[in-house]
Amino acid sequence: MTSPSLRPLLGCLALMLAVPLAGASPARAQMTQEQAFQRGRAANLARMRAEVINGGLGVYRPALCMYERSGGNCLVRADAEGFLFRFYGGVPGWAQLGLPPTVESEILVAPDGRSVLSVVYNGAPRSQPAPTGQNQAQPGL
Repeated sequence: MTSPSLRPLLGCLALMLAVPLAGASPARAQMTQEQAFQRGRAANLARMRAEVINGGLGVYRPALCMYERSGGNCLVRADAEGFLFRFYGGVPGWAQLGLPPTVESEILVAPDGRSVLSVVYNGAPRSQPAPTGQNQAQPGL
């Protein structure tokens, strides 16, 4: 029988030894360098299309997630149909000033990231983002 003061130590030791024996979890599918490049290119293309159709950078800025690597949480879906981005936008500085967005865009880019397949939606926000306006959960997710 072990001393009561050693039980916590033995419990920790047992856990440390058991973890490697539990087996590794299945490996997540790794994104290839080419896939990462395509995703980044698609995000840039979607962001630039929104900038153009909403009047240019002098009057419109997309959500900050569109400036993150691969579109951050603005990327709704990536599959054989392409990359679907949904994001808000507004006047320059809207997100930093805590202003509500004035535009919501949903843009589908080809799987290779080289062309916009369609502007699914570009208009008044269908719902409002989280109060920060920066890393909001996108509607429909």
